[in-house]
Amino acid sequence: MPKYEPGDYVKVEFEGEEGIPGEWMWVRVDHADDSQRLVFGVLDNEPLNDYDGKIGLGSELAISYTKIRDHKKPTEFTKH
Repeated sequence: MPKYEPGDYVKVEFEGEEGIPGEWMWVRVDHADDSQRLVFGVLDNEPLNDYDGKIGLGSELAISYTKIRDHKKPTEFTKH
């Protein structure tokens, strides 16, 4: 069974630029490649930093496992 499955959410660390503090944002997993240690998904947060306009809500990203700080199933975000 893969570590990250479609629909899961991973919290990713994004580094700041030129003295701007970094931030952590959620990415919704589309698929993962365990052998390459990459998660492919869509940014599910509006970034606070500009990142030179390179990323925004809905951006498709490839994320290294080393940048993942948290992992949740979609059901963990719903009220019980």
